Amino acid sequence: MSEAVKNLIIKGRQVVEDDWQVLRLAEPIEGAPAHDPATVTVPEGKFIVPLSLWLVQRELLAARTAAGEIAVWIASDERPETLKDLLGQFPLIAVDFPKFTDGRGYSIAYNLRTRLGWTGELRAVGDVLRDQLFSMQRVGFDAFAVRSDRDVHDALKGLSDFSETYQASVDQKVPLFRRHPRPAPAVVNNDGAGI
Repeated sequence: MSEAVKNLIIKGRQVVEDDWQVLRLAEPIEGAPAHDPATVTVPEGKFIVPLSLWLVQRELLAARTAAGEIAVWIASDERPETLKDLLGQFPLIAVDFPKFTDGRGYSIAYNLRTRLGWTGELRAVGDVLRDQLFSMQRVGFDAFAVRSDRDVHDALKGLSDFSETYQASVDQKVPLFRRHPRPAPAVVNNDGAGI
């Protein structure tokens, strides 16, 4: 496979080849409807399909899901709780960022990790740029499909843009003020001086 057609992602803080493809349904345009998730045929191979498609074709895709060939991606307007009791079926879950300014995917990732207990691969797909990667890893993403017009090797540097974090999150459970010992406050004798 030539370098030009390799599908490269960031996974485990490394750039690696990826054999998954993201299946997207056609967006409705004037004069043509969007594809119906119930009638779309998922090609052979390893596909990350829209949650809406997987939900309506769940029985049809059951064998491929069990074989590790089907994963799901969650749109920014969908709830991860839909998969609450089904998480163990998937080799990975992706969260779609339809545009750089849509931050709902951060909450979806955080909830998948903290409330739903997802421990598998959590991949960011869509309009994923270097500037987002550090914050994305903080909420639980561990794989990133960077936008195709961007250099994945340059984007990798975004994971280490900052050396320290202040707040607690998925990647660091303890806030900075609790991680570093502070000296005890000096005892001040305040016997009414200055009254």
